[in-house]
Amino acid sequence: MRFCESCGMPFSQDPENGGTNSDGSKSTDYCSLCYKDGVFLDGCTTAEEMQEFCMKKMREKGTPKGIAWVSTRRIPKYKRWKNT
Repeated sequence: MRFCESCGMPFSQDPENGGTNSDGSKSTDYCSLCYKDGVFLDGCTTAEEMQEFCMKKMREKGTPKGIAWVSTRRIPKYKRWKNT
């Protein structure tokens, strides 16, 4: 199973099955909710911001707080955030 290297969402849950690169090709690293036309859409500049952003979105969709927290703990290890 592949996961977005920005937010951690499983690609199987991505409605577009991946974002797009600047040349229009499918991204194999980032989901369509994070990445379009080679640009990140979320406005986050740190892994911590992304964790907060994802927890907020998950809570809005009814995910219990504890599950949302656990689900975002790996975000700092993803490709996008390794050197930030």
